[in-house]
Amino acid sequence: MQFDTIIPFVAASLVLAFAPGPDNIFVVTQSAINGWRQGIVVTLGLCAGLIVHTLAVAFGVAVIFQKSDAAFVALKLVGAAYLLYLAYCAYKADPAEFKTEGNDAQPFGTMFVRGIVMNVTNPKVAIFFLAFLPQFANPDRGSILWQVMILGLLFIASAFVAFALIVIIASAIRQRLLRSEKAQLVLNRLAGVVFVGLAVKLASADR
Repeated sequence: MQFDTIIPFVAASLVLAFAPGPDNIFVVTQSAINGWRQGIVVTLGLCAGLIVHTLAVAFGVAVIFQKSDAAFVALKLVGAAYLLYLAYCAYKADPAEFKTEGNDAQPFGTMFVRGIVMNVTNPKVAIFFLAFLPQFANPDRGSILWQVMILGLLFIASAFVAFALIVIIASAIRQRLLRSEKAQLVLNRLAGVVFVGLAVKLASADR
């Protein structure tokens, strides 16, 4: 990979990572509710999901979701169902659960898995990777497989940096929320509404 490819690719990746979407909205809500540690764990989960998408594109699996209506519909419905489950959990949450980042917060393993599932069950991410990564690969520069893998890792690194900044900003407002149970309840309800909206958007998405 040469710098004339890497620099524009990383720049485009950062812009795309900061653009409002399901992943960074998820990071914002979880960081504001649970704190920066939980936000970073969610970010790591989302990035782990991106590894799955990178491997899928590199080995051609993502083509299935581009070509098969049944596979696309099945995966997006699974993702929408999971988002509705998260909406239910957010709506039913007690504000007291979010007063500390200790025993009352969600286990790190749970948040990490949530990030992975959130990302992997979005077929539009797979199709985006299928459309985006190969544009920067060049057969004259060696194996397309390894070029796609490198590009995927660069995108993941860019996404992590962008999401980490989002975590810092979102968790900064958390201290104000901790002083008010009403504010926590409002945020929980808002998170539930956001998850429902994302579920509807995903379920109604076309390729």
